[in-house]
Amino acid sequence: MKKILSLLLISVLFFSCSEDLMDEINQDRNNALEMQSKNLLPDLLLKTAFESTATDIAWYATVYVEHNAGTWNQSHQADNRIAQNASSLLNNSWNALYDVMNIAQTIINKTDPNGDDEPTEYWVRGIAQIMMAYNLAIATDGWGEVPYTQAFKGLDNVYPSYDKQSSLYPKIMTLLDDAIENLGKDGTQYRDKDYIYGNLSAAANAAAWTKAAYALKARFALRLTNINETQAATDALAAIPNAFAGTGDMLQLGGFALALPGGNPWGEFWYWRDHLSVSTTIYDLMVARNDTTRMDAFFSSTDPGDIAPIGEAAQVQGGYSQSNFTSGWAAFSYPILMFTYHELKFIEAEAKFRLGDATWEAALQEAVEASFGLNGLPGGTDYFNNDVKPRLTAGNELDEILTQKYIAFFDREAIEAYNDYKRTGIPEMKNPNNATVGFIWRFPWALSETSSNSANVPSYGIFDKTWWAGGAE
Repeated sequence: MKKILSLLLISVLFFSCSEDLMDEINQDRNNALEMQSKNLLPDLLLKTAFESTATDIAWYATVYVEHNAGTWNQSHQADNRIAQNASSLLNNSWNALYDVMNIAQTIINKTDPNGDDEPTEYWVRGIAQIMMAYNLAIATDGWGEVPYTQAFKGLDNVYPSYDKQSSLYPKIMTLLDDAIENLGKDGTQYRDKDYIYGNLSAAANAAAWTKAAYALKARFALRLTNINETQAATDALAAIPNAFAGTGDMLQLGGFALALPGGNPWGEFWYWRDHLSVSTTIYDLMVARNDTTRMDAFFSSTDPGDIAPIGEAAQVQGGYSQSNFTSGWAAFSYPILMFTYHELKFIEAEAKFRLGDATWEAALQEAVEASFGLNGLPGGTDYFNNDVKPRLTAGNELDEILTQKYIAFFDREAIEAYNDYKRTGIPEMKNPNNATVGFIWRFPWALSETSSNSANVPSYGIFDKTWWAGGAE
């Protein structure tokens, strides 16, 4: 009897060991169900730059804000205000934004200091919080109300409600504040996973990301000038001393190849589609200011006959002057600009002017000089003294600050130029279709939302301003 029991026990143990072994063998180690937060970081950074900053959202923004005229296909339709309310227009961009934010939220969840997963990965968590704030701002600035509080829950909530923009901006600021706190803690860094500041030493890397967070705080604070002008300017100025100290600190993604594939997406957009041409709006502003040095650097041709008349250009590929930054082979190797030093200085100039700080003019001069310097151009100081300063007459100061910012943003910083116009109405847009059809104040709701989450999609349309632009909620 004992022998029989022993044999049965051996059989059970053998069977159990065999099952455990088979469980190990049957694992697909090339398709892990879980990834460490550090290994999600490269995907988050690359997708933020490629899919949020430098693709469709920017390409429509550059037409709406009249840096470029749309002279072919979808961009020509945008220029003429045709089919801009189609739910398919920016459906891919909406889905890409939520894919990127989902990655950021996954990292934030995994690195929860009160959780059991990776509670001490402060550096990764801080970067993820910055990228969440950055992408969430692009989403709400473009569409207004967007899902956030109930988003990123997978099957637990496939019909998320939409958060009001007025509630999202405090959340964006909290994300940045928490990121700054996390970046200040001791913790492991994985700089080989960091495609933006990964070449810096440990101390310099944390400092660079902290500066980027403060710069974003300044950008988003100033966004609210229509809500509370004094508070917005005060908050922006409070962040600036801790932000970028020069062009070397900028938030940008570089390392692109002068080849296909692997180039800057602006360059590839030109190569495959060739939709955009320099607009008469920005051209006329620069001619009026004798801004010849930057015109020669910015435009492939400065001949008036080569400039595309905004809203009225013929539909042709390559028939007009084009941007030297985003058209042509050189565009393949330029970095994606996510936040430049000249933007920070323009924010400082505007905020100081709004608060009556007399040093605003010095900040404006630094901003203009930084724009020239970023592009390796001489003459920034002379241009400011001879062609900008005479325009800083009483009542015209803010207009010139924002016009100079608009020029400096050509055309790789189109999203921020678009947001500035929506916030201030400066400079004047000249597309005749703005009067006959309407200016596009926000993007159309995505097809993925109108088809599957329609009960929660707000009723606002593309001709309605968002909350911070002076609209209702």
